[in-house]
Amino acid sequence: MTSLDYFALSIFLILWWGFSWLTSGRPKIARPALTHLVNNYRRAWLRNSLTRDLKMIDTQIMAGLQNGTAFFASASMFALGSCFPLLGASNSVGAIYATLPTFFQTGQEGFEFKVVGLAAIFAYSFFKFGWAYRLFNYCTILFGSLPMPKHTHDEGAVTDRTVERVIELNILAGKHFNAGLRGIFLSIGYIGWFLSPLLLIALTVFVIGVLVRRQFFSEARAALL
Repeated sequence: MTSLDYFALSIFLILWWGFSWLTSGRPKIARPALTHLVNNYRRAWLRNSLTRDLKMIDTQIMAGLQNGTAFFASASMFALGSCFPLLGASNSVGAIYATLPTFFQTGQEGFEFKVVGLAAIFAYSFFKFGWAYRLFNYCTILFGSLPMPKHTHDEGAVTDRTVERVIELNILAGKHFNAGLRGIFLSIGYIGWFLSPLLLIALTVFVIGVLVRRQFFSEARAALL
């Protein structure tokens, strides 16, 4: 591990944190992120559900959100498990790196440190997906407590409070899902560190650039506007 390695890791973490902060909705910017726009549609969807006696459409949407989250949680667990065989093979790393140019070489301890970091990213993503799945589950339970349309006028204040709780829980679940997905995307940039700290910086900047484009300059965002 060299000073360049620590510098590249710092850049990786700063860009990750910066992008998360930029898309969290906290900074008041003139160009809202795609995630923020989707949250507005979450609100519209759940408020529209108050007008429907039969809510099969809404429960299907809830089930789809849960199933997608469960898929990525399982994928994160498999990715996390694949890191442990890499640690077991660290003894043969020297022979592999010896065939590469000097620029790409690293020590066994450095390699193990990088593998542990990769495992930490996948573990972080798994916990985020797991918590998002749980929140979607809670959201479904709260959704079932919404009054029927014929009672919404009689219990206007209660209905407003209940639907707002469902909305906020759904948005929070989406926030944690996005955080887990962000970890999966950035693990692509992190893998470049196994070859070079400069490649870690380059791939991280590339991944962040793709994510920024999707959030602020994509056709999907234009369609929502």
